Amino acid sequence: MNKPSLPIPRRVFLAGATSLTGTIVLSQNVEPSSDFEKENAVPVVSRRNISSFRMLDWRPYFKTLRNGAILSDISSRTIHFWTEDESVYKLYPTSVPITDDLTRKGRTEVVRKVVGPSWRPTPEMLVRNPEWPEFIGPGPDNPLGSHALYLSWTYYRIHGTHDTRKIGRKSSNGCIGLYNEQIAELFNLTKLGTQVLII
Repeated sequence: MNKPSLPIPRRVFLAGATSLTGTIVLSQNVEPSSDFEKENAVPVVSRRNISSFRMLDWRPYFKTLRNGAILSDISSRTIHFWTEDESVYKLYPTSVPITDDLTRKGRTEVVRKVVGPSWRPTPEMLVRNPEWPEFIGPGPDNPLGSHALYLSWTYYRIHGTHDTRKIGRKSSNGCIGLYNEQIAELFNLTKLGTQVLII
């Protein structure tokens, strides 16, 4: 006697489909952690942007892995990270700048690391958004999230965000944003002098 078929949960279906196509699935807990996040939940970026999650080799982008390397791909909205000894490779979904004129591409490096960063909008941001405050200290209202990697370019950062809806979207004023849990991990893996290439 045949058992009645049960509907396959969407999460199980997506996980199975992902493994069949050979696409990398991020190993992170993306369940909403608060009532606010549950009420305002949006699909996670790996479901919206699943074709972008593919492993890359560092060699086309860097001559060496000295001090480790971060590749930020604006078009696929991902960050790839390799440690100097190649023992660790990470792939993260990101938010990217809203428009091309806010996007800076090229080579830079990590020059400062801050837990609980404060934030000041640039003069250009205040012209576009005069209602914004001139300073926000560390905490849940800070757009830099829990951790920030400051780059050698003025005003540019790789940082966390408390607004998880931004990840996987064109939603920043020039910086690259990650989930707070993932920027914390990347923060611990990087060092001053870690190479960064934004393409």
